[in-house]
Amino acid sequence: MGADDRIERAGALYERAVFGGDADAVAAADRELDAVEADLSLARGRVAHARFLADGRREAYEPGLFERAAELYRSLGDVRGEAEALFWIGCFHQVVRNDDTAAVPVLEQSHRRAVRAGDALTASYALRHLGIAEHRAGRLGAARERLEESTRLRREAGFLPGVAANLVGLAYVTAGEGRRDEALRLLDEAGSIAGSSRADGVLRQVQEARSRL
Repeated sequence: MGADDRIERAGALYERAVFGGDADAVAAADRELDAVEADLSLARGRVAHARFLADGRREAYEPGLFERAAELYRSLGDVRGEAEALFWIGCFHQVVRNDDTAAVPVLEQSHRRAVRAGDALTASYALRHLGIAEHRAGRLGAARERLEESTRLRREAGFLPGVAANLVGLAYVTAGEGRRDEALRLLDEAGSIAGSSRADGVLRQVQEARSRL
């Protein structure tokens, strides 16, 4: 159900409560609007994050939006929505605040809930960023395991730009293990997938990785 449908339904429930005397309709209307607010908070938070990636500008309200979304999804019993909101909380800590200590427990919660909800895409995001944390900590084997599982899920889901981005990460891990030739082959594959997917941002990551390796 989309936001417009939920708002329309909340209006009908208002009518039922006020004119029909249905006291239960008020709580039902609140649930419809909570779902709209959760979706909007998550969407606004993601746009704020994209702005940070584009120009480095931090939005003070960004984590609050994700936290509000997680709270609302939890109250609604929406495990899939809560998993996604938790991922973004963890991503904020890791990417914006550069704080893996705060990020990892939230990303692990996100992964557990995503698996429970059958949301392979959110699970792949959580695994990718858990892999990044392992890489930063110098645990290359664990980083590879997380990134490879994330990549498997993304291939199955047909999320090709995400596959290419993960291959870049795996190239760095592989180079760190002393296998530069294999790392370059991974970058070749990443570049091919990113090019066919018109993922120009990932192509830039491939080029940067080549210059570093």
